[in-house]
Amino acid sequence: MSAGASNPEFVNARVRSRRASLFADEDYRKLIRMGPSGIARFMEETEYEREINQLGTRFSGVDLIEYALNRNLAKHFHDLLDWSEGRLYDLIARYLRKFDVWNVKTIIRGIYTETPAEDIQTDLIRAGELDDALLNRLVEADEIEDVVDMLEGTIFHAPLEVAYEEYEQTGMLIPLENALDREFYENLLGDLGRPQEGPEALYVEFLEAEIDFRNARNALRLARSGADLDPAEFYIEGGVLFTEAELSRLVNDYDELVSHIADNRRYGNRLSTALTRLREAESLIQFEHALDAALLEYADRLSSIYPVSVSAVLSYILAKEREVENIRAIARGREVGLTESEIEDELVVL
Repeated sequence: MSAGASNPEFVNARVRSRRASLFADEDYRKLIRMGPSGIARFMEETEYEREINQLGTRFSGVDLIEYALNRNLAKHFHDLLDWSEGRLYDLIARYLRKFDVWNVKTIIRGIYTETPAEDIQTDLIRAGELDDALLNRLVEADEIEDVVDMLEGTIFHAPLEVAYEEYEQTGMLIPLENALDREFYENLLGDLGRPQEGPEALYVEFLEAEIDFRNARNALRLARSGADLDPAEFYIEGGVLFTEAELSRLVNDYDELVSHIADNRRYGNRLSTALTRLREAESLIQFEHALDAALLEYADRLSSIYPVSVSAVLSYILAKEREVENIRAIARGREVGLTESEIEDELVVL
């Protein structure tokens, strides 16, 4: 762990400034009416100017937007680490390892769908601990088994080896993806304990919420897949909302699953708006977007309870991710000819 005192006041002041520059819902409504070139020009007049100008000589259209978004996201999150000291640095660094999970999932999915390596590169977010050299080798792998082998020496190798056997039996990526999630969260919470008060208690509470919503997402995906798999096998420990038995029971009853979230005192008291969206969701993608909105709303609530804490940083990370994903969804939607209404369904808005 890093030595020295934390500096949450300084970091949170910088985060508040960055948070104020994020796109508003009105900006998304403007972008929906633009094509890829118009979106890039709009971004050039915002804080994405540097990335658009640097990459504009090599890329155009959606490729330019994708690379600019991911490079900007990585820059902002590296800035968080540059600003942070002591225990605050450790807590933020732990959480940013989520992008190692994202990148390995992206590479595995790309190999599974026979996506060209160049296209896989576009979706990588280089904000975690896996270095560029390893990521570049992983992208060039021909088989998923090669990816597992190349990750030897990382925390992901052993769980992926076990999950690969199930992947070979089922032909589904769910075991591999869930192994990555489980390893990430178990390492994230490993030595934190359960503090009852103070800023670190809110950090743990946020992580518990993220695990709860990840379990809910995995359960519903599993139910919709039609695969003969036991939901308990994909259960991630560390949350407060579900036991393995409860998740297995609720997986095939959407209404009861949402009610179970609403009846929990922690979430029911803080997520009234998001829970309404969960109840109204008519598809898996709407449910997942509602969960994303719920987690962002929950992080915002925690940061307001204890403003000078890591909670405000986590809330900003989620909000920045939301911005990038929304811009990406709009650009891709316009490229393939989706209607404005169809694109709006792909956005996470509060």
